[in-house]
Order: sequence, then structure tokens, then C-alpha cells
Amino acid sequence: MPVTHAPATWEPAGGGPGPVHPSPPLSAPPPPRLPLWPLVMMFGLVPLWWLAGAFYLGWPLLGALLFALLVIRGRVPLPPAAGIWLLFLAIVVVSATQLQSPSSVLTLALRLAFYATALVAGVYVYAVARERADQAAVLVPLCAFWFGLVALGWLGVLAPRFALTTPVEVLLPGGVARNPFIQDMVHLATAEYSARSLNPIYRPAAPFAYTNNYGSAYALTLPCVVAFTMLRRRGVLRWALLASLPVSLAPAFLTLNRAMFLSLGVGLAVLGVRASLRGNVRVAASIVGVVLIGALATLFIPIAELIGNRVESSDTNSDRLSLYVEVLRWVRDSPWLGYGAPVNVDTVSAEAPIGTQGQLWMVLFSHGVPALLCFLAWFVAAAVICARAVSPAGQWLAVVPVVCLVQIPFYGMANQNLAVAFFSVAFAMALTERETLARLGGRPRPSLRPAVPA
Repeated sequence: MPVTHAPATWEPAGGGPGPVHPSPPLSAPPPPRLPLWPLVMMFGLVPLWWLAGAFYLGWPLLGALLFALLVIRGRVPLPPAAGIWLLFLAIVVVSATQLQSPSSVLTLALRLAFYATALVAGVYVYAVARERADQAAVLVPLCAFWFGLVALGWLGVLAPRFALTTPVEVLLPGGVARNPFIQDMVHLATAEYSARSLNPIYRPAAPFAYTNNYGSAYALTLPCVVAFTMLRRRGVLRWALLASLPVSLAPAFLTLNRAMFLSLGVGLAVLGVRASLRGNVRVAASIVGVVLIGALATLFIPIAELIGNRVESSDTNSDRLSLYVEVLRWVRDSPWLGYGAPVNVDTVSAEAPIGTQGQLWMVLFSHGVPALLCFLAWFVAAAVICARAVSPAGQWLAVVPVVCLVQIPFYGMANQNLAVAFFSVAFAMALTERETLARLGGRPRPSLRPAVPA
């Protein structure tokens, strides 16, 4: 950072000029604070973007807005482990050389946009959280995202057959809008179900195209909601979030997402072990509270029976296994860069393309082994860094990368949920840094990490 100096001054001594005494150096003025409204627009207005059909295609544009503000601001510190993700992005770009059809370019570009948007959101949140005294305010956009998730989830419960042609769907060229991948993103539906079944099982999905994405988002956002209630001990928003927790269970449970329950269970177990080792009674009490609310909900929602009925009436397990085996077979021929994007084949029983049904398999098949190692390495590094948190809020946020690692083999994350994860992790990193400095009695220091140039 450049340093400016005031002009030197002369001090007379005995009638003649004296030695030069330069004035103390003047530091450059600090860069302007980044505003919170872009995060509110991106995460807090999800129901609006969903109704417009822009929730998917408009998400990278909102990420571009964040990036533009970062570049204009300049001198933006990158969060820890950002270099790992930048390397992953570089490999994804190079893997485009392996695409087998021109039609795959659009889907690869969209997935790459989601990967890049997640990093941009993380950098933005990290910078905002480090420079604001009231860090809890930075979590407000994610709390608004939670309210949208709960409200639209209930819409899927109460009106599971609701569907709507959106403005974005109308504006798209016919050939693009009819692409099944794009159609799922721009045509509204509140729930997933089999239209051919005489007794369909309705699983809430809105604002997402698939119910698995809803379950993933729920498990990622729940720790952030609890963390906010621990950072803010009073206020209307805190009590509204506490009231929303039991209300949220019906749409979440009715997704019948086994990986959602598994990832939350593992996350709570890790949180419980850390709380017991550190003797943190407040964290332990919060875990008990969340578990009790979930247990009470099972008295009204026979979740085990519903999941059992779904598994018996579908071939989801065998279909997934056949896709996973096929990925391992194909990747032997292109282990370094993969195939650029999932492909459709008729050698498996599943209707889904090879390289779907889980982010791990998508990255491995589409971009190769090195890309997968970078992808996993970022979440492992995030989990290790966030585990240093000592406050109850920080410890709750620290389980988000753990939840992600459990979900990666089962859920796709080339969507908005990746930005939710980066938001949570970046905030947890900034919170942990502040806690560490407070314990050492120091003051925030300028970051020595690479920064986005002005």
C-alpha cells in the first residue's frame, strides 16, 4: 500500500537553518466500506427471483454485481484457502477442451458461473464481516434467505401441483427454453412428484428445481440461523428466527431427503463432541434444543415410514449405484480433465446422465481427478480453519463445511447452495479471526493475503 509523506520542515537554530525533520508519514485513507444491500438483494429476494424465473439464470448476474463492487472498492483481502478454489476454477476452464458436443458449452458455462459466483460471494462477505463492528448484521441476508426457504417450502406442502410459466421462460429463445436442463430452471414448480403415479409422493422443492437442493439448502442454512440467534440476544429478528425453526420442519421433513438428515446428524455430532471437549454448556444446550424440536416433529410426521415407502416404490438406490459405477469406468480413460460435462448414455438403468446425482461424481466425471482433489481440499481446509472458533456462534458456523463434505457424494452443489456455503464459511473465518485477535489482546491488522486489485 503506498504511503504519502508531508513536506519536510526547517527549524531555525541560532539564526541559521537547522536539520530537516520530516513529519510523520500519513497513511492512505481506508477504502470505502462495502454495502450490505447487494447481499440482501441476492439472498433476501429469493421469492421474487423465483417468481420471475430468474433464480438460476440471474444468480451469476448478481454475483457479477458483487464482483464489480469489489473491483471498484479495491484492496479486498481474500479469505484463507481462496487459492485452492482459484486452482479448481482454472482446471474447470481447461476441461472445456474435453466437451463432446457444442450443446454442452451452455451447461458448462452455467456451472462455471455458479462456481465463480460462490467465491465472489465468499470474498465479499469476508471483507464486509472484517470491517464491520456489528458482525451479526452481515448474517441478515442469509436469515432472509432462510425465511424465503421456509415460506416457499410451505407453498410446496400446501400447493404441490402449482406450476407457472415465468417471464424469463417467455423471453428465452424457443430452442433454449425447451432444453430440459434450462426448462427445469425457468419453469416454476413447487414440488417434485411422479405425474404418472396414482398416489404420488409430493416433495417440496421451491425455490429450487429439485427437492434434493431444498434439503441441501436447509441443512446448510440451519446452523447459520442458530448462530445469528446466539450473536443477537434480543430483537424482533431473533425471535422470528426462533419461531421459524419448528415451522420449518414440515417442508424439510417432507422432502424425504436422507442425505439431509445424515449431513445434519454428522454436523450436530461433530458440534457436540467439540462442545463437550471445550466444556461449552451453551452450545450443548442449543444442540439439545434443536434435537428436541426435531424429535417432537416426528410425533406428527411419520418420517421413517414415509422414507421407507419412497425407497420401496422407487429404484433410486440402484439407479445411483449404476451411475457411480459408470463414472468410475469412464474416468479411467480421461482422469486428468474428465469430459467437460455429464453425458447421456443408454448403458445404465437411470434416466439421469452420467456425472450427476452428486457433486463428487459431477466434478470427477466432468473435470477429472485433480479438480476433485481441489474441490474437496477447499472444504477440508475450511473445516479445519473454522474449527478454531471459540464462541457458540462460531462453533455452529464451523459445522457448515462438515455438512457440505457429507452432502458432496449425494447432492449436486453447482447451484445457489454453493454460494450459501461460501457465505457461511467466509463469515465464520472473519468471526474466528476477530475472536483470535481479541484473545491475544491485539487489534485487527491489515491482511497480508493477496487482494483484488483496484
